[in-house]
Amino acid sequence: MKAQFHLALPCENIEVTKHFYISILGATKGRQADKWTDINLYDNQLTFTEAGAFNFDFKNYKLGHNVLPSFHFGVIISVDEWGKLYTKLFQSNQEVTTEVTFMKNKIGEHLSFFITDPNGYMIEFKSFKNSNEVFAS
Repeated sequence: MKAQFHLALPCENIEVTKHFYISILGATKGRQADKWTDINLYDNQLTFTEAGAFNFDFKNYKLGHNVLPSFHFGVIISVDEWGKLYTKLFQSNQEVTTEVTFMKNKIGEHLSFFITDPNGYMIEFKSFKNSNEVFAS
């Protein structure tokens, strides 16, 4: 089944959030009003609503030798797109965390890196060695 996802999240500042997703990540802007905006992230709809200060307790978990955030969302992209985005972010001095290959030499092997948006959300960008193994067990 192929489908686009929609994720609605609060944000502290709508303009700072739009700048990050559009100017830094290269996403495009969709519909908007004074206090909310839609962002097209790889043909998926993120809706941010300016809600002021908020707090999430980011609990972590361990996968191999890496400590990862339990609360995050992400996009699965091609290895070429992954490399371009990683290089762009690295060269623009954005703080990219946990660049690693997970499940090396196993079913589901993939490259991942995380970046934090201006609201504190962790975004994972991953690329599978074999795209048919995204849901393989």
